[in-house]
Amino acid sequence: MSNTIAVTGVEHLKKSYIGGQWVDGESGRVFQDTDPFDGSILAEIPLANQKQIKQAFKVAKAAQKKWAQTTPEERHEIITKALNYLQEHKGEIVQLIIRETGGTVLKAEIEFSFGVADINESLKMVDEVYKPKEYPSVTPNKMNHVYRLPIGVISSVQPFNFPFNMATRTIFPAIALGNSVVHKPSIQTGMVGGQIFAKAFEAAGLPDGVFNSILTDAQESRDEFFTNQNISFISFTGSTAVGQHIEKVTAGSFIPKALELGGNNPLVILGDADVDYAVDMAVFGKFMHNGQICAITNRIIVHDDIYDEFISKYKERVKKLTVGDPKEPNTVIGPVINQNQAEKIMSFVEQAKADGIKLVVEGERKGNVISPFVFVDVKNNSKLACTEMFGPIAMIIRANDDDEAITLANDTEFGLSSAIITSDLERGERLALQIESGTSHVNDMPAVLESNVPFGGVKKSGTGRFGTEWVIEEFTTTKWVSVQKEAMKYPF
Repeated sequence: MSNTIAVTGVEHLKKSYIGGQWVDGESGRVFQDTDPFDGSILAEIPLANQKQIKQAFKVAKAAQKKWAQTTPEERHEIITKALNYLQEHKGEIVQLIIRETGGTVLKAEIEFSFGVADINESLKMVDEVYKPKEYPSVTPNKMNHVYRLPIGVISSVQPFNFPFNMATRTIFPAIALGNSVVHKPSIQTGMVGGQIFAKAFEAAGLPDGVFNSILTDAQESRDEFFTNQNISFISFTGSTAVGQHIEKVTAGSFIPKALELGGNNPLVILGDADVDYAVDMAVFGKFMHNGQICAITNRIIVHDDIYDEFISKYKERVKKLTVGDPKEPNTVIGPVINQNQAEKIMSFVEQAKADGIKLVVEGERKGNVISPFVFVDVKNNSKLACTEMFGPIAMIIRANDDDEAITLANDTEFGLSSAIITSDLERGERLALQIESGTSHVNDMPAVLESNVPFGGVKKSGTGRFGTEWVIEEFTTTKWVSVQKEAMKYPF
């Protein structure tokens, strides 16, 4: 790997970054960071222990007080320098995304571009704190000023699937708004999901302690990233089960949170849809990054009038997808993140077969690479349809009419994202409002992301929103300051 990622070298990327220092983890345990495709070892990472995590939060608390007092110009300059560093090393970072996540070349390029978009949006936020807005007062000679102030120390815990992009949407807005960050990337993708940003901020001259990135796992960290006394806000992306655990261990703490959790996202194809376009959308929207995206299409719900035609065309397209080494530019389906995940996905396949669900495309597993499976005539209440698949398994559900399609879309405990394919755009938008999800897209797929609009879920898909003005709301606290310009007379 050291021949490929010259931007840092393994010796830095495998270390935690605490208080402006690169330090080895002190747990005595070592994690082998491997390429999901071929199993080659990218780095052996000494895991940080709980004492080091506590130290990171302590220095972040101290550093934030000074960072909050910097000018917008100072914050803008440092974030710009960090962005320039990342852009200068784009080729190496893209290769690291491929090697560490198992993502394809296309996925890596998309992820990098999303991350850059997040950072550019963050640059627009630097003026949002300590700038008062004036509101009228019913009291004579009184001025009402409302300020947004940095909230403090943000605990950031992010997943393996889009580690670069999931990190940028929390880290850079937080720092732009005068906060400090203690970040925990998934240890499986810790270098591109955390330590690359430490290198960028180090090069940019960010004051020590404002950004800290810890390479550790749940065994070492336990609940420290959720319960440390210095935490002012929790930003978490991951499973609903962990989100429920966070709610439990923080009960009564009043710590605000943005939790982006699991999804069971429907792609609803109405009876008036262009079938060929719907097939295009359903193929890309299901198999991008092997289905390992929280907002990926999970259930494909198709109107009865076009159901058979859709399946016929869909299965033929899926059979032609290129499967194999993600480093090859034409590969569409590469490996899932690890052996455990591959085994979990295959267990869902075997269960669906045992349940008698019809299979029209049968894939196979080779190591961590799973070629696509397509199940049809799936019942919306089946175990298969109720499962967030996180793998290259497509399921197609028949709807008798458009109203039933919307009912089926809503018949889930999740509500992250959704999409509708139709030729009637106005009706599509009306129906999109009826789907119980944080986002809905007409004539696009559920897995859509833009940095300047809100993203987040309802029901068991989480709370809070990312996106420019919404993340400003999340990552700041509001303060009213009134100024009485002339002395008042009081009744007693």
